Amino acid sequence: MSYEGVRVAVAIPAYKAKASIAAVIGAVPAFVDRIIVIDDASADGTAEVVRALPLPRIRLIVHEKNQGVGGAMKTAYRAALEEGAEVVIKMDSDGQMDPRYLQDLVAPTVAGEAGYVKGNRLWSWSSARGMPRERLFGNLFLSLATKAASGYWNVFDPTNGFTAIRGDVLRRLDFDAIENRYYFETNMLVELHLRRVVVQDVLMEARYQGESSSLSVTAASVEFAFRLVRSFVRRVMLEYFVLDMRPATLFGVLGALGVSFGTAFGLYHWRLGEQLGTSSLPGTVMVAAIPVIVGTQLLVQALALDIAESRSFPRLRPLAPRRNEP
Repeated sequence: MSYEGVRVAVAIPAYKAKASIAAVIGAVPAFVDRIIVIDDASADGTAEVVRALPLPRIRLIVHEKNQGVGGAMKTAYRAALEEGAEVVIKMDSDGQMDPRYLQDLVAPTVAGEAGYVKGNRLWSWSSARGMPRERLFGNLFLSLATKAASGYWNVFDPTNGFTAIRGDVLRRLDFDAIENRYYFETNMLVELHLRRVVVQDVLMEARYQGESSSLSVTAASVEFAFRLVRSFVRRVMLEYFVLDMRPATLFGVLGALGVSFGTAFGLYHWRLGEQLGTSSLPGTVMVAAIPVIVGTQLLVQALALDIAESRSFPRLRPLAPRRNEP
C-alpha cells in the first residue's frame, strides 16, 4: 500500500548508532517520502555513515550538543513541518522497531481515526514475554501511572516510542512545554490530551535482538514519579478548572472536601479520645465516616467521567487517500 497525495516522513533520532543506523534507514519502505535523521551529537561517526548512504530522500541534521531523544524529535518535527509532511513517524535508531508496522501506524492518521498513533507491545502475554522482564514490569508500572497523568486511559505501553502523528496535530503543540529527555513520550500524551486529540494504540510484537537500551525502566520509574504527579496536577487544573468546568469538577471538589473533612474530623476525635482515655460516641463516628464514604463515591464518579473523556474527542478530517498499489 502507498499513500498518494499524503506526504509521509520518518524521523530517526540517533545517538551513537553507527552500527545500526544504515540497516534502520534501509528498512524504511518506499511509501515514505522523507527520512529525517537527527544525529544528537554522536561521537562514533553516525553522521558519516548517514552521509555515505546514496538515498536522495534522506535529510541529516546534526546537533552540536546532545539534547536527548525529545530534543532530537522536536528538531525532526520542525524539519518535517517545514517540508510539508502530513504524517511523521518516529523510529529509533537501534533496530528494535519493526518496519512492518509502519503502515499500521500511518493508516489511522490518514483515515482521520486518530491524530497520534503509538505501538503497544503489552496487548498479550505472548507478545509481552519477548520483552526483558525488568522492562516488562517497569512498563506495566509506567503504563498505569501514565494513564492517570495523561488522561488517556485507553492506551498502554507509554515508553514505546514507535509513533505516528499528523502534521496538523503537530502544529497545535507547544514544543516548549514538552521535555527533551526520556519523559518526552509521556509528556507528548499529556499535551495531546489537553488539545483533545484522539490517540490510538497499534498492537505489535516486542522486538528485542540483544540490543542494550540506554533507558533503564526501573530508574525511569523512580525519576518519572515526580514528573507524573506534576503532569497529573497540571492536567486536572487546566482541563477541569481553567479551560473548562465539567460535572467531574463538581464531583471531584465535593469528593475531596468530604474525604478531607471526614478524615480530619475522625483523626481529631480519635486523638482527643486517646488523650482523655475515652471512646468516641457513635454519632461522632458517623459524622466522620459518612463524609468519607460519600466523598469516596464522588471521587470514583469523577474518575469514571475522566476515563470516558477521551472517547468523546472529535475525529479529524481524513487526509487525501492514496490508491492501493501492488
